Amino acid sequence: MCGRFTRHYTWEELFRLYHLSSTPANIQPSYNVCPTDTVDTVRATDGKRELVPMRWGLIPWHWKKPLKEMKLATFNARVETVATKPMFRDAFKRRRCLIPASGYYEWEDTPGGKQPHYFTARDGSAVLTMAGLWDDWKNVETKERLLSCTMLITEPNRFVAEVHDRMPVILRLEQFDTWLDGSMGVNDIKTPIADDYLRRRRVARRVNSSRAPNDDDATLIDEAA
Repeated sequence: MCGRFTRHYTWEELFRLYHLSSTPANIQPSYNVCPTDTVDTVRATDGKRELVPMRWGLIPWHWKKPLKEMKLATFNARVETVATKPMFRDAFKRRRCLIPASGYYEWEDTPGGKQPHYFTARDGSAVLTMAGLWDDWKNVETKERLLSCTMLITEPNRFVAEVHDRMPVILRLEQFDTWLDGSMGVNDIKTPIADDYLRRRRVARRVNSSRAPNDDDATLIDEAA
């Protein structure tokens, strides 16, 4: 799974990468983005791409209970079941998005406990682009609308498998359009990104806690001694 990531890119970097049509956003860095946090997503509307903040953890449009009763972990969707699972299948058909991240964390089971590793693009690119889904839910209590998203995960490539048994579906630039327009199917995203696409480093276990500083503590991504 992918349960934490970072955001320290700029609006200009997103604008150039995704050819955004939306107005500039004041993007603040976060070094420990967790499920239920508000994250950046890119979706296509009338042929134009816009940056839209959403809750990380998808609430499907047909959810009839209060938000606090959503106990399922919906921040990741497995490619093997995303087209058939009631929680995600409508969004997979109709509502896709891109989820930018500067990098993401994954944990290795070691005799000394869970060791976090931080993954980024090997070529130094500022942004990794994950395949995502989004939905629009009406709060049954407040009647307010909530936009939310999930990140797709698949089998790991050999490099990531040295640490963990799952990884995000990472898209290349030439795949953005076909993902957003719905023409990419399950078989197109099952195969993970190439083994040499990512690099990683061990980081301090302070990031293991969801309560670790997340706004200004850039040392969370420093290589561990």
